[in-house]
Amino acid sequence: MPSLGSMNIRPATASDFPAVLALNEGSVQFLSPLTRSRLAEIHREAAMHVVVEHDGNVAAFLVALREHAAYDSINFQWFEQRYDRYLYVDRIVVGQALQGQGTGSLLYKLVFQAARQAAVPFVTCEFDIDPPNPISEKFHRRFGFQEVGRQAVAGGMKMVSLQLARVDGEIGA
Repeated sequence: MPSLGSMNIRPATASDFPAVLALNEGSVQFLSPLTRSRLAEIHREAAMHVVVEHDGNVAAFLVALREHAAYDSINFQWFEQRYDRYLYVDRIVVGQALQGQGTGSLLYKLVFQAARQAAVPFVTCEFDIDPPNPISEKFHRRFGFQEVGRQAVAGGMKMVSLQLARVDGEIGA
């Protein structure tokens, strides 16, 4: 895994769970809440669960799952019903210490690299459109994501845009 200066990307372990949960909670308005047991379930199913250490602390993380994972997320299930092979980015969080420094882009480049290596044609994800998340929308557009559907989540309190990017397409910065 890459190491850039005081930043190190590595596979997540159970010892990282407290930091991952804290990062998730800090961005919970854009994500679903996460308990330790739920994180352990997702971690077991993940094709990719990495953390970014910065100055000795976990400052970012990403979780991605392959098709047919035992995962009951309504958004994952939407893709499961429509696509045979994909890598689904369940969540990515970059803490304040690393925001605006290209950490999210680096993590997504790793996702696309993993998808290419596994000969997976698509990377999928979703982001909120109601309430809007324009930063996430702009970020995903740079990687060639396009909307392939929408659905209400969180008991109808949110609307998400279901996104797909072709792995063989050009990847943005």
